[in-house]
Amino acid sequence: MPDISMTQQHQMSLPQARQSAQTIADQMAAEFDMHTQWQGDILSFARDGLSGTLALREHEAQIDVVLGMLFKAFAPMIEEKLQRKMTKAFSATAR
Repeated sequence: MPDISMTQQHQMSLPQARQSAQTIADQMAAEFDMHTQWQGDILSFARDGLSGTLALREHEAQIDVVLGMLFKAFAPMIEEKLQRKMTKAFSATAR
């Protein structure tokens, strides 16, 4: 069961949404030494103490994150940062 789960609505085509998701993935990989991998329209990401998926659907992106013990204390801060990134990446102005 994820520690953080959120859905972001969007008006993008799936290729546009995937491009926005890849931008987030590239930033996270660089900033947090995270590994990412696509399987269809689902982006899996992981690093020590944190893992999750970003599933793209028509007009919706769903992110689920599982936090390790050390990251659980920072869950509110991580969730807030993820919400900002999701809103920015999948807003109409992000296209």
